[in-house]
Amino acid sequence: MLGVYRTMALGLVVTGLVAFLVASTPALYQPIFSTPLKWVVILAPLAFVLFLSFRVEQMSAASARVVFYSFAGVMGLSLASVFLVFTGTSIALAFFSAAALFAAMCLWGYTTNVDLSRWSTFLMVGLFGVVIASLINLFLASDMLQFAVSIIAVLVFTGLTAWDSQRLKSQYFAYAGTESAEKLAVMGALSLYLDLINLFQLLLNLMGERERA
Repeated sequence: MLGVYRTMALGLVVTGLVAFLVASTPALYQPIFSTPLKWVVILAPLAFVLFLSFRVEQMSAASARVVFYSFAGVMGLSLASVFLVFTGTSIALAFFSAAALFAAMCLWGYTTNVDLSRWSTFLMVGLFGVVIASLINLFLASDMLQFAVSIIAVLVFTGLTAWDSQRLKSQYFAYAGTESAEKLAVMGALSLYLDLINLFQLLLNLMGERERA
């Protein structure tokens, strides 16, 4: 489990450094966010997630780790826009709020004797519902719907954080000492990384203060 959290933490560092570097360098962010290239940057992380999910069994643990850190770097490119849209105080507040919530749910999920797997179907249905509602709202552009979706999504990713922690703990006991355990550390880091990043983005959208034009 330490390997999971260490890999996730290093991924977050890579993401943060890339995002800050791009956001503070006009020569980098202007060609990205003022051209159609921004769609490539936005969709690229999804491609990495799918590639890692479907190919991890055929990869070595070292290769899987390289792909994960590459994904974290590309995610940093995508998240660079938050530094251009929101104030630094809002970003810091949203991140530390998300991190505190994430840490609490990880601890609870790891230590509780309650079987959280019975929530899995509900959480996955909620996740798909959030995705579908978000896609619909791209056309409706409803602030009220967006607010409702964000609140529900925070609850969903909070639950997913606890469930992922318990799930990874159980899987570790099954695969400890094998290369599969090393790959599990990478995939577990990916799951928890996505939980935290989504919580951060949701909280930032809910309570973030935008930069004045």
